[in-house]
Amino acid sequence: MTGTSRRVVLATRNEHKIRELARILAPYGVELASLDEWKDVPDVAETGATFAENALLKARAVCLATGLVAVADDSGLVVDALNEMPGVLSARWAGQHGDDVANLSLVLAQIADVPESRRTAAFVCAAAAVAPGGAEVVVEGRVDGTLLHAPRGSGGFGYDPIFVPAGATQTTAEMTPEEKDAISHRGKAFRALAPRLIELLGAVE
Repeated sequence: MTGTSRRVVLATRNEHKIRELARILAPYGVELASLDEWKDVPDVAETGATFAENALLKARAVCLATGLVAVADDSGLVVDALNEMPGVLSARWAGQHGDDVANLSLVLAQIADVPESRRTAAFVCAAAAVAPGGAEVVVEGRVDGTLLHAPRGSGGFGYDPIFVPAGATQTTAEMTPEEKDAISHRGKAFRALAPRLIELLGAVE
């Protein structure tokens, strides 16, 4: 297998996500390219109703634009007391896409009076890979936990500072990158995707 056949493009310009996925995929010998190499490829609108739909939308568009196997994910926080919202709107819950502080603050305000027993939530991630020939695969990862009343920790991003995974005492923002990868929704999804991704790369060799 040639080096280029193991090269995939990640359909994001989010540096946090790129570093996280590079760590997860490193054992598989996959070379991960950032979408920044293709400056003219526009961001793909996340118009799907589910994480899986959004992941596939992004992977299909980037595969078509670059001619490479494309990998994309869509993930977010589902809060039981908010009827599983913010969900697919997690990155723009407060109105402006990617404003982590505003998004986190709004969720905390919305569940401020929710008792401890009902502050349950989960991080969910759908990861998709699409090959130039049209082959597609999508998998999902999930980690359940509870939400704090105030942020703790400076690592991670998004809602990490208020999320404590089930069985843990630290928020995902207090964990080391390796600890977070081992239990995170994105880690679970991409470890499940990795062997399927290798199959796709082999098919387009």
